[in-house]
Amino acid sequence: MDTSSCFCVVAAVLSIFTVLWTLRDRCGSGYWMAACGALSGALSWALGSGLYLNVPPALCGTALLTCSFILILVTERRVELLPVERRAVLVTGCDSGFGHMLARRLSEMGLTVFAGVLDVNGAGAQQLRESGSENLQVLQLDVTDSSQIETAHHHISAQVADTGLWGLVNNAGVLRCPMDAELHPLTEFRLCMDVNFLAAVKMSQVFLPLLRRSRGRIVNVSSMAAEVPMSMFAAYGASKAALSIFSKVLRRELSVWGVSVALIQPAGFRTNIFGNSDDIIRYRDETLAAVSPVAREDYGELYISSLPGSLSRMSQQCEEDVSPVVDDMCHALLAAHPKPVYSPGRMARLLPLLQRCCPTAVFDAILTLVPRHTDLEPAGLSRS
Repeated sequence: MDTSSCFCVVAAVLSIFTVLWTLRDRCGSGYWMAACGALSGALSWALGSGLYLNVPPALCGTALLTCSFILILVTERRVELLPVERRAVLVTGCDSGFGHMLARRLSEMGLTVFAGVLDVNGAGAQQLRESGSENLQVLQLDVTDSSQIETAHHHISAQVADTGLWGLVNNAGVLRCPMDAELHPLTEFRLCMDVNFLAAVKMSQVFLPLLRRSRGRIVNVSSMAAEVPMSMFAAYGASKAALSIFSKVLRRELSVWGVSVALIQPAGFRTNIFGNSDDIIRYRDETLAAVSPVAREDYGELYISSLPGSLSRMSQQCEEDVSPVVDDMCHALLAAHPKPVYSPGRMARLLPLLQRCCPTAVFDAILTLVPRHTDLEPAGLSRS
């Protein structure tokens, strides 16, 4: 096969990939897989016809690449948004971070926003109230408190009446202190599961009747850690992995009702989920008190005490601009053709792809290149 023919084949492969990726984003993985065989057959026919008709391979390849480029431009630029009139959205975890910015953004766009906060008297809640938006309501909403969820449901039901609730954004989440799984108190695993997973399940169950009424949308905020086995993130990653599979199952089940479910899986972004200096001191004291005597001796008190302090370094390594996450949330809520999964942030698509495609030993070697959050090693490793 000469150079021109190779160029044509490569261009054809890139063209198919572009078309399939566009279908995947718009229709989900099921339709994407179904289209794969049909388009592959069409390509074989087109290439065969081109050869029989003596079409120059260079011209064929150039035409395919040009069509691919145009498709990318059209797909990226044309974002058809739904009208915002008479649409109401409930967002949890609006005290700070993604939820806080999303509540502001949606209210500025003209949607009715119910901003759930952990502390209705806190600084974040006060800032939302001072924004001056008449269509933004701040609600006391601890997502682990069933009574507060029911109170919020009664309030919102009275507000939206027969229109229903258009969107539910399960954004509230906790990270606590990343550390070796053996050192993590079981209470930390339970807290992560309660807030990051079970609360989203409860919220979805309670508000789904209102969402079905409007044929609305659920947006669940997971994490890249749900797919990538990052060291120190056993509790957080496990809870987010549970949320991810729950969201994908829910998407399939609710499609017959016309309710869409989107999953946001961001990489690292700098938010208040990393806590403050008081939180770091508390995490250190709680961990030292809960760890077993054997683990304390093997890991060393110096190493264990250093882990909560790594939160500050981790925060500095994350992206400061959280707008890519909020942009994807808005797209999931208002785009005419929302995606099933969004992956904002550096490495958010690449690392999960490598994890799925690479042999385990190769991927483990790749993860060693990720910057460590502490320079210390367990005392037992230093002695061995």
